[in-house]
Amino acid sequence: MRYDNWIHLCIDMQRMFAEDTPWHVPWMRQVSPQVDEVARRHPQRTIFTRFVPPSRAADMPGMWRTYYEKWNMMTLEQLGPEMVDLVPALKAMVPPARIFDKMTYSPWTNGELHCVLAEEGVETLVISGGETDVCVLAAAVGAIDLGYRVIILKDAVCSGADDTHDASLELLGRRFSVQLEILSTEGFIRRV
Repeated sequence: MRYDNWIHLCIDMQRMFAEDTPWHVPWMRQVSPQVDEVARRHPQRTIFTRFVPPSRAADMPGMWRTYYEKWNMMTLEQLGPEMVDLVPALKAMVPPARIFDKMTYSPWTNGELHCVLAEEGVETLVISGGETDVCVLAAAVGAIDLGYRVIILKDAVCSGADDTHDASLELLGRRFSVQLEILSTEGFIRRV
């Protein structure tokens, strides 16, 4: 099967997850070649999301404030805004690749990304990045709710926890099998 109106949605491949921080995701290094391969082949079809913490915990509402009180060292005031940047290899692809910033796990919360994709006639989202069991999961389920066909690149997603990474892929593959497909990067590239 070939895909026509698709976008590569690369989730949160940022310095704050790749480098030595409390949110470091060691697996990111292992999946980076696959993410890079898709983005390099199709930069004009790639959108990178960036998870952007607030300057201070007090800037956030509700339980997000509590969350950043726990993770105060990950606020922009403590972390530094440069750590929000994409990893250098991916940042070099912008433009033509695009960046979409978000302050929550899901890129769908404020509706902006969906409006852009709907205007462009996008029907299929090819998802890579991290973390499988947090932001990738939120992106995939939100995309399903919005009616997109979703492809998860199983060798291009990563997590800091093996068990919840595996459980998330199993959940997505079994429970959403009509709307979601799990493929290897090579398997996807052969189809486009």
